[in-house]
Amino acid sequence: MKISIIVAIYNRKDELFELLNSLSHQTNKNFEVIIVDDGSQIDLQPTVDLFPEMLTIQYFKKENTGPGLSRNYGARRAKGEWLVFLDSDVIVEKDYIEALLKNIEETPADAFGGADKAHKGFNLLQKAISYSMTSIFTTGGIRGKKKAVTKFQPRSFNMGVKKEVFLEVGGFSEMRIGEDPDLSMKLWENGYTTAFYDGIGVYHKRRTDIGKFSKQVYQFGVARPILNQRHPDYTKITFWFPSVFLVGYIIGLVHYFFEGNPFVLGCYGLYTFVVFVHATWVNKNISIGGLSVLATYVQMFSYGYGYLESWLKLNIFKQEPRDAFPKHFY
Repeated sequence: MKISIIVAIYNRKDELFELLNSLSHQTNKNFEVIIVDDGSQIDLQPTVDLFPEMLTIQYFKKENTGPGLSRNYGARRAKGEWLVFLDSDVIVEKDYIEALLKNIEETPADAFGGADKAHKGFNLLQKAISYSMTSIFTTGGIRGKKKAVTKFQPRSFNMGVKKEVFLEVGGFSEMRIGEDPDLSMKLWENGYTTAFYDGIGVYHKRRTDIGKFSKQVYQFGVARPILNQRHPDYTKITFWFPSVFLVGYIIGLVHYFFEGNPFVLGCYGLYTFVVFVHATWVNKNISIGGLSVLATYVQMFSYGYGYLESWLKLNIFKQEPRDAFPKHFY
Protein backbone atom coordinates (compact mmCIF):
# COMPACT_ATOMS: atom_id res chain seq x y z
CA MET A 1 0.00 0.00 0.00
CA LYS A 2 1.60 3.25 -1.18
CA ILE A 3 -0.88 5.87 0.09
CA SER A 4 -2.92 6.12 3.30
CA ILE A 5 -5.52 8.90 3.23
CA ILE A 6 -6.40 10.05 6.74
CA VAL A 7 -9.54 12.06 7.45
CA ALA A 8 -10.28 13.42 10.92
CA ILE A 9 -13.95 14.33 11.12
CA TYR A 10 -16.49 15.71 13.55
CA ASN A 11 -20.17 15.35 12.61
CA ARG A 12 -19.93 16.31 8.92
CA LYS A 13 -21.94 13.41 7.54
CA ASP A 14 -22.89 14.93 4.18
CA GLU A 15 -19.37 16.19 3.52
CA LEU A 16 -17.98 12.75 4.38
CA PHE A 17 -20.23 11.14 1.78
CA GLU A 18 -19.11 13.61 -0.89
CA LEU A 19 -15.42 13.05 -0.09
CA LEU A 20 -15.69 9.25 -0.05
CA ASN A 21 -17.71 9.32 -3.24
CA SER A 22 -14.98 11.31 -4.99
CA LEU A 23 -12.31 8.94 -3.68
CA SER A 24 -14.28 5.91 -4.90
CA HIS A 25 -13.90 7.11 -8.50
CA GLN A 26 -10.10 7.33 -8.50
CA THR A 27 -8.30 6.08 -11.61
CA ASN A 28 -5.57 4.62 -9.36
CA LYS A 29 -6.88 2.41 -6.54
CA ASN A 30 -3.56 1.88 -4.73
CA PHE A 31 -4.57 3.60 -1.50
CA GLU A 32 -6.45 3.06 1.74
CA VAL A 33 -8.76 5.46 3.57
CA ILE A 34 -8.71 5.86 7.35
CA ILE A 35 -11.65 7.73 8.86
CA VAL A 36 -11.09 8.95 12.42
CA ASP A 37 -14.38 10.01 14.01
CA ASP A 38 -13.37 12.61 16.59
CA GLY A 39 -16.26 12.02 18.98
CA SER A 40 -19.08 12.97 16.60
CA GLN A 41 -22.56 13.44 18.04
CA ILE A 42 -24.13 11.74 15.02
CA ASP A 43 -23.47 8.23 13.72
CA LEU A 44 -21.06 8.23 10.76
CA GLN A 45 -20.80 4.46 10.48
CA PRO A 46 -23.75 4.13 8.03
CA THR A 47 -22.05 6.58 5.65
CA VAL A 48 -18.77 4.64 5.78
CA ASP A 49 -20.69 1.39 5.23
CA LEU A 50 -21.81 2.61 1.82
CA PHE A 51 -18.26 2.25 0.41
CA PRO A 52 -16.61 -1.05 1.53
CA GLU A 53 -16.76 -2.55 -1.97
CA MET A 54 -15.42 0.60 -3.60
CA LEU A 55 -12.68 1.58 -1.13
CA THR A 56 -10.18 -0.03 1.19
CA ILE A 57 -11.44 1.75 4.26
CA GLN A 58 -11.02 1.67 8.03
CA TYR A 59 -13.27 3.50 10.46
CA PHE A 60 -12.30 4.41 14.03
CA LYS A 61 -14.37 6.31 16.59
CA LYS A 62 -12.64 7.92 19.57
CA GLU A 63 -13.20 10.61 22.16
CA ASN A 64 -12.97 14.21 21.02
CA THR A 65 -9.42 15.57 21.10
CA GLY A 66 -9.36 17.87 18.05
CA PRO A 67 -8.13 17.30 14.49
CA GLY A 68 -4.36 17.19 15.08
CA LEU A 69 -4.35 14.38 17.64
CA SER A 70 -7.03 12.54 15.68
CA ARG A 71 -4.77 12.60 12.61
CA ASN A 72 -1.94 11.23 14.75
CA TYR A 73 -4.29 8.45 15.84
CA GLY A 74 -5.00 7.56 12.22
CA ALA A 75 -1.33 7.79 11.23
CA ARG A 76 -0.34 5.14 13.78
CA ARG A 77 -2.82 2.75 12.16
CA ALA A 78 -1.90 3.49 8.56
CA LYS A 79 -0.24 0.90 6.34
CA GLY A 80 0.95 3.23 3.59
CA GLU A 81 4.39 4.62 2.95
CA TRP A 82 2.83 8.08 2.56
CA LEU A 83 0.26 9.69 4.87
CA VAL A 84 -2.10 12.03 3.04
CA PHE A 85 -4.29 14.25 5.21
CA LEU A 86 -7.52 15.60 3.75
CA ASP A 87 -10.15 17.71 5.49
CA SER A 88 -13.62 16.23 5.59
CA ASP A 89 -15.04 19.17 3.60
CA VAL A 90 -13.01 18.63 0.42
CA ILE A 91 -13.70 16.85 -2.87
CA VAL A 92 -10.95 15.46 -5.11
CA GLU A 93 -10.73 14.92 -8.85
CA LYS A 94 -10.74 11.34 -10.15
CA ASP A 95 -7.03 11.53 -11.02
CA TYR A 96 -5.96 12.86 -7.60
CA ILE A 97 -4.03 9.72 -6.58
CA GLU A 98 -2.57 9.28 -10.04
CA ALA A 99 -1.33 12.89 -10.10
CA LEU A 100 -0.03 12.60 -6.55
CA LEU A 101 2.08 9.52 -7.33
CA LYS A 102 3.44 11.18 -10.46
CA ASN A 103 4.50 14.23 -8.46
CA ILE A 104 6.17 12.08 -5.80
CA GLU A 105 8.24 10.40 -8.50
CA GLU A 106 9.14 13.60 -10.36
CA THR A 107 9.66 15.97 -7.39
CA PRO A 108 11.13 14.12 -4.40
CA ALA A 109 10.33 15.66 -1.02
CA ASP A 110 9.60 14.53 2.53
CA ALA A 111 6.26 16.32 2.64
CA PHE A 112 4.03 18.08 0.14
CA GLY A 113 0.87 20.05 -0.24
CA GLY A 114 -1.48 21.10 -2.99
CA ALA A 115 -3.82 23.92 -3.86
CA ASP A 116 -7.42 24.41 -2.88
CA LYS A 117 -10.06 25.84 -5.16
CA ALA A 118 -13.80 26.36 -5.52
CA HIS A 119 -15.93 23.77 -7.27
CA LYS A 120 -18.45 25.00 -9.84
CA GLY A 121 -21.21 23.57 -7.62
CA PHE A 122 -20.28 25.72 -4.62
CA ASN A 123 -22.59 28.59 -3.72
CA LEU A 124 -21.62 32.21 -4.41
CA LEU A 125 -20.37 32.91 -0.88
CA GLN A 126 -18.24 29.76 -0.81
CA LYS A 127 -16.62 30.83 -4.06
CA ALA A 128 -16.03 34.32 -2.68
CA ILE A 129 -14.43 32.94 0.49
CA SER A 130 -12.28 30.64 -1.62
CA TYR A 131 -11.13 33.67 -3.60
CA SER A 132 -10.21 35.64 -0.47
CA MET A 133 -8.18 32.69 0.87
CA THR A 134 -6.20 32.09 -2.33
CA SER A 135 -5.89 35.41 -4.14
CA ILE A 136 -2.63 37.24 -4.80
CA PHE A 137 -4.36 40.39 -3.47
CA THR A 138 -4.93 38.88 0.00
CA THR A 139 -2.94 36.74 2.40
CA GLY A 140 -3.45 33.94 -0.12
CA GLY A 141 -0.53 35.46 -1.99
CA ILE A 142 1.84 34.91 0.95
CA ARG A 143 0.49 31.66 2.42
CA GLY A 144 2.70 29.54 0.19
CA LYS A 145 2.51 28.01 -3.25
CA LYS A 146 4.93 27.01 -5.99
CA LYS A 147 5.99 30.60 -6.70
CA ALA A 148 5.38 32.00 -3.22
CA VAL A 149 7.49 34.58 -1.46
CA THR A 150 8.17 32.09 1.35
CA LYS A 151 8.91 28.37 1.63
CA PHE A 152 5.82 26.31 1.01
CA GLN A 153 3.93 25.26 4.13
CA PRO A 154 1.56 22.36 3.37
CA ARG A 155 -1.86 22.70 4.98
CA SER A 156 -3.73 19.80 6.50
CA PHE A 157 -6.72 20.11 4.17
CA ASN A 158 -4.43 18.67 1.43
CA MET A 159 -1.10 17.50 2.84
CA GLY A 160 1.16 14.48 2.48
CA VAL A 161 4.09 13.31 4.63
CA LYS A 162 6.28 10.22 4.54
CA LYS A 163 5.07 8.04 7.40
CA GLU A 164 8.55 7.42 8.81
CA VAL A 165 9.28 11.17 8.76
CA PHE A 166 5.94 12.02 10.35
CA LEU A 167 6.57 9.60 13.22
CA GLU A 168 10.16 10.78 13.58
CA VAL A 169 9.15 14.41 14.29
CA GLY A 170 6.23 13.38 16.51
CA GLY A 171 3.36 14.19 14.17
CA PHE A 172 0.99 17.06 14.86
CA SER A 173 1.59 19.00 18.08
CA GLU A 174 -0.73 19.96 20.92
CA MET A 175 -1.83 23.08 19.03
CA ARG A 176 -5.50 23.02 18.12
CA ILE A 177 -5.17 25.85 15.58
CA GLY A 178 -2.09 26.25 13.38
CA GLU A 179 -0.95 22.67 13.86
CA ASP A 180 -0.21 22.21 10.15
CA PRO A 181 2.29 25.08 9.64
CA ASP A 182 3.75 24.03 12.99
CA LEU A 183 4.40 20.57 11.51
CA SER A 184 5.91 22.07 8.35
CA MET A 185 8.39 24.11 10.37
CA LYS A 186 9.27 21.14 12.56
CA LEU A 187 10.10 19.27 9.37
CA TRP A 188 12.38 22.09 8.19
CA GLU A 189 14.11 22.27 11.57
CA ASN A 190 14.88 18.57 11.34
CA GLY A 191 16.34 18.89 7.85
CA TYR A 192 13.36 17.61 5.89
CA THR A 193 11.98 19.18 2.73
CA THR A 194 8.51 20.29 1.62
CA ALA A 195 7.18 20.90 -1.87
CA PHE A 196 4.14 22.25 -3.68
CA TYR A 197 2.68 19.68 -6.09
CA ASP A 198 0.80 20.73 -9.19
CA GLY A 199 -2.29 18.86 -10.31
CA ILE A 200 -3.47 17.67 -6.89
CA GLY A 201 -5.74 20.58 -5.99
CA VAL A 202 -8.86 19.86 -3.98
CA TYR A 203 -12.24 21.57 -3.91
CA HIS A 204 -12.43 23.02 -0.40
CA LYS A 205 -15.80 24.15 0.94
CA ARG A 206 -14.38 26.08 3.91
CA ARG A 207 -16.95 28.01 5.96
CA THR A 208 -20.45 28.57 4.66
CA ASP A 209 -21.27 31.91 6.30
CA ILE A 210 -19.44 35.15 7.06
CA GLY A 211 -19.65 34.81 10.86
CA LYS A 212 -18.01 31.38 10.92
CA PHE A 213 -15.42 32.50 8.39
CA SER A 214 -14.54 35.56 10.48
CA LYS A 215 -14.09 33.43 13.60
CA GLN A 216 -11.93 30.94 11.73
CA VAL A 217 -9.52 33.48 10.26
CA TYR A 218 -9.35 35.31 13.60
CA GLN A 219 -8.10 32.06 15.12
CA PHE A 220 -5.55 31.74 12.31
CA GLY A 221 -4.33 35.23 13.14
CA VAL A 222 -3.99 34.39 16.83
CA ALA A 223 -2.01 31.26 15.97
CA ARG A 224 0.67 32.99 13.90
CA PRO A 225 2.52 34.85 16.73
CA ILE A 226 2.43 31.60 18.71
CA LEU A 227 4.06 29.88 15.75
CA ASN A 228 6.59 32.72 15.46
CA GLN A 229 7.52 32.17 19.10
CA ARG A 230 7.90 28.41 18.59
CA HIS A 231 9.82 28.77 15.32
CA PRO A 232 11.60 32.18 15.35
CA ASP A 233 13.79 31.35 12.33
CA TYR A 234 10.71 31.37 10.10
CA THR A 235 9.16 34.65 11.17
CA LYS A 236 8.34 36.88 8.18
CA ILE A 237 7.55 40.59 8.03
CA THR A 238 4.70 39.77 5.63
CA PHE A 239 2.78 38.18 8.51
CA TRP A 240 2.07 41.74 9.68
CA PHE A 241 0.27 42.67 6.47
CA PRO A 242 -3.35 42.07 7.66
CA SER A 243 -2.73 43.94 10.95
CA VAL A 244 -1.21 46.88 9.07
CA PHE A 245 -4.21 46.75 6.74
CA LEU A 246 -6.59 46.95 9.72
CA VAL A 247 -4.72 49.74 11.52
CA GLY A 248 -4.32 51.68 8.26
CA TYR A 249 -8.07 51.56 7.67
CA ILE A 250 -8.76 52.90 11.16
CA ILE A 251 -6.23 55.70 10.58
CA GLY A 252 -7.94 56.46 7.28
CA LEU A 253 -11.31 56.80 9.02
CA VAL A 254 -9.81 59.15 11.62
CA HIS A 255 -8.17 61.31 8.96
CA TYR A 256 -11.39 61.52 6.99
CA PHE A 257 -13.85 62.29 9.80
CA PHE A 258 -11.62 64.57 11.89
CA GLU A 259 -9.39 66.20 9.29
CA GLY A 260 -11.42 65.84 6.10
CA ASN A 261 -8.50 64.07 4.42
CA PRO A 262 -9.76 61.26 2.13
CA PHE A 263 -6.35 60.13 0.82
CA VAL A 264 -5.92 56.97 2.93
CA LEU A 265 -9.50 55.81 2.43
CA GLY A 266 -9.06 56.54 -1.26
CA CYS A 267 -6.20 54.03 -1.34
CA TYR A 268 -8.52 51.45 0.21
CA GLY A 269 -11.13 52.35 -2.36
CA LEU A 270 -8.62 51.62 -5.12
CA TYR A 271 -7.75 48.31 -3.47
CA THR A 272 -11.46 47.45 -3.24
CA PHE A 273 -11.92 48.19 -6.93
CA VAL A 274 -8.94 45.97 -7.88
CA VAL A 275 -10.25 43.07 -5.76
CA PHE A 276 -13.75 43.46 -7.21
CA VAL A 277 -12.54 43.51 -10.82
CA HIS A 278 -10.09 40.64 -10.34
CA ALA A 279 -12.58 38.43 -8.45
CA THR A 280 -15.26 39.13 -11.07
CA TRP A 281 -12.84 38.27 -13.88
CA VAL A 282 -11.56 35.09 -12.20
CA ASN A 283 -15.05 33.80 -11.40
CA LYS A 284 -16.84 35.30 -14.44
CA ASN A 285 -19.56 36.50 -12.08
CA ILE A 286 -20.18 40.04 -10.82
CA SER A 287 -22.05 38.82 -7.72
CA ILE A 288 -19.04 36.77 -6.67
CA GLY A 289 -16.93 39.86 -7.29
CA GLY A 290 -19.00 41.84 -4.81
CA LEU A 291 -19.04 39.06 -2.21
CA SER A 292 -15.29 38.62 -2.64
CA VAL A 293 -14.77 42.20 -1.54
CA LEU A 294 -16.78 41.47 1.61
CA ALA A 295 -14.92 38.19 2.24
CA THR A 296 -11.56 39.88 1.68
CA TYR A 297 -12.22 42.64 4.20
CA VAL A 298 -13.57 40.12 6.74
CA GLN A 299 -10.48 37.99 6.25
CA MET A 300 -8.00 40.87 6.53
CA PHE A 301 -9.69 42.56 9.49
CA SER A 302 -10.34 39.35 11.46
CA TYR A 303 -6.90 37.84 10.84
CA GLY A 304 -5.23 41.21 11.45
CA TYR A 305 -7.05 41.72 14.76
CA GLY A 306 -6.22 38.17 15.89
CA TYR A 307 -2.57 38.59 14.99
CA LEU A 308 -2.29 41.97 16.74
CA GLU A 309 -4.04 40.75 19.89
CA SER A 310 -1.85 37.66 20.06
CA TRP A 311 1.37 39.58 19.40
CA LEU A 312 0.61 42.10 22.14
CA LYS A 313 -0.25 39.44 24.73
CA LEU A 314 2.81 37.33 23.96
CA ASN A 315 5.42 40.03 23.33
CA ILE A 316 4.32 43.10 25.30
CA PHE A 317 2.43 41.57 28.23
CA LYS A 318 4.70 38.49 28.23
CA GLN A 319 1.88 35.99 28.66
CA GLU A 320 2.40 32.31 27.99
CA PRO A 321 0.50 31.11 24.89
CA ARG A 322 -1.48 28.55 26.89
CA ASP A 323 -2.53 31.20 29.41
CA ALA A 324 -3.37 33.80 26.79
CA PHE A 325 -5.28 31.46 24.45
CA PRO A 326 -6.11 28.18 26.22
CA LYS A 327 -8.61 27.15 23.53
CA HIS A 328 -5.76 26.99 20.99
CA PHE A 329 -4.28 23.99 22.76
CA TYR A 330 -5.43 20.50 23.70
